[in-house]
Amino acid sequence: MADSSLSAPSQSLSGSHTPAGPPGTKEPLDLPEHFEDVIEDLHVLRLPMVTRFRGITEREVALFSGPAGWAEFSPFTEYGTEEASRWLHAALECAGLLPGDRAGQPSASAAADAEPRTVAVNATLPACSPDEVEPVLARYGHVGTVKAKVAEHGLDSLDEDIERLREFRRLFPRTDLRLDANAGYSLDDGLRACERFADFDLQYFEQPVPGVEDMARLREELVGRDLPIVLAADESIRKAEDPLRVAALGAAEVIIVKVQPLGGIAAARAVIDACGLPAVVSSALESSVGLAAGARLAAQLPRTVRSRALLGENPACGLGTVRLFATDVVADSAGMRPVDGAVPVTRIVPDRDRLQSLAVGQGRYDWWAQRLQQCWSRLRSGDRSV
Repeated sequence: MADSSLSAPSQSLSGSHTPAGPPGTKEPLDLPEHFEDVIEDLHVLRLPMVTRFRGITEREVALFSGPAGWAEFSPFTEYGTEEASRWLHAALECAGLLPGDRAGQPSASAAADAEPRTVAVNATLPACSPDEVEPVLARYGHVGTVKAKVAEHGLDSLDEDIERLREFRRLFPRTDLRLDANAGYSLDDGLRACERFADFDLQYFEQPVPGVEDMARLREELVGRDLPIVLAADESIRKAEDPLRVAALGAAEVIIVKVQPLGGIAAARAVIDACGLPAVVSSALESSVGLAAGARLAAQLPRTVRSRALLGENPACGLGTVRLFATDVVADSAGMRPVDGAVPVTRIVPDRDRLQSLAVGQGRYDWWAQRLQQCWSRLRSGDRSV
């Protein structure tokens, strides 16, 4: 398994300094007033899920195509226009619809030469009873890494989480294990949970507490108590400057990056390079179209001495989440469903029949079209951070 030795946070909270890196750009994009002048084939789909995840049982996504292929725009419904506009920027980049050289689309031959054909993925174990662990993970086939969700109800879920993890370790004693609390603990509760979870030989613990400052404080406590838990930052990273602050405060040793929230592959790669921390690419609970963009980013990740020590030679990304859907925008054999713990590095063309059968009603279509237009106008005005 990967080395889980701890190193002290690199900066104190009182004397931190944000490293130089790519600043958020607020330059307006040269786009026409209405998105329909560029996007002519908007489809809004509803994907049912096999189990409750992130509090939802179905996921709505918007898909459209451009010169570079199909793209996905799927910010969660509670996100405001400023945040959602970064997701649209990513979709426009993926489709090759950004004006001028912002599109940054490499040629197909160059991409094929530079990237591997597959990337490893982890399985995801949701909050479930111990007797569900084996059948849930059986849907993923053979994988070398599993991420288990914990803290569904904060510390009140701890005993249930422990029982589920004991069953997991009984079944899979040699599989790499990651935990993800989705910022579900307070600082004190996060420390108590870490003391219990330290016995499970974790690769890392993703976002136990909210906020970069509390992550830094928790990491200082873990180092002081010699608890062998590596922290990874996820919810603390939503825009380009966030990973730089995580690195400056020593709040985590690994960053979790997602293509849409960071504004696209080019923006995410620039952030990773500037931050300098090992990165894991994860899903924003997308269809195969959106997951394919994540796989292309994962194939470009730098391999460093530190990333190999923490994550291994071939780190698993969190892009196997199509297994959480009862149906996808393509057939299983044509999508991003993991096979033997890996997904392809490719582009996905949605199935035309599924674009019709999974389509939302007119009311939801109009809601998404209005939302896309609001984000489009934000990109045109430059009043955002990408």
